[in-house]
Amino acid sequence: MSRKPWDLDFTAEPEEVAALRRVMRLHLGVWGLHEVTDAAQLCVSELVSNIITHVGVGTPATLAVSMNGTRLRIEMHDPDTRALPTLVDAGSDAETGRGMAIVDAIADRWGVLLHADRKVTWCELATGLNTLNGHVDGAGVARAEALLGLREATGLFCEASPNRLSRTLAAEAASDVIVDFLHWLRAHGCDEEEVLDRAQTRFEAQITQVRGRPCRVRL
Repeated sequence: MSRKPWDLDFTAEPEEVAALRRVMRLHLGVWGLHEVTDAAQLCVSELVSNIITHVGVGTPATLAVSMNGTRLRIEMHDPDTRALPTLVDAGSDAETGRGMAIVDAIADRWGVLLHADRKVTWCELATGLNTLNGHVDGAGVARAEALLGLREATGLFCEASPNRLSRTLAAEAASDVIVDFLHWLRAHGCDEEEVLDRAQTRFEAQITQVRGRPCRVRL
């Protein structure tokens, strides 16, 4: 799976927070990183709130999201290089000052980068990935994605010689491939039953066209 960096310009206002949280959830769903969505949304909320409180309402800012190895990296860019976020010991009844404490509690690490025209407050979250382009849902997803890559590269799947596999082994192999694709569909937020029904309908139509009668396959 390719997880390309993306960024979004916005104006730091309270009403923008909910929209940024939705954007984050949608992108992480596409990336298959559902497990870190809540933490990522909370980090976005706190980082935006930090700009609103300490830099000012209406400040032009940018949310940038990328992968740093297997960690999810969230960056918040703003033009004020003087108002630096700090970690303070805010009491439980304090109305302000808890933002970076929350980020510090849920992120693996965070920091601030200063540039000539802006500062970048960033944090990184562990994703559970083993590799940058892998997936958190196991080997089945990886095998399915490998098959997808093979099909994209060659335009077809190589067919094994019928003399090399018995019918039983071939059926087991086909079953394993189907299961892997079901894992892949679920991992990417698809309705696997809907996809199965659609595939079944297409299969039946093709069989009917070739043989003149339907053939039902139970998946």
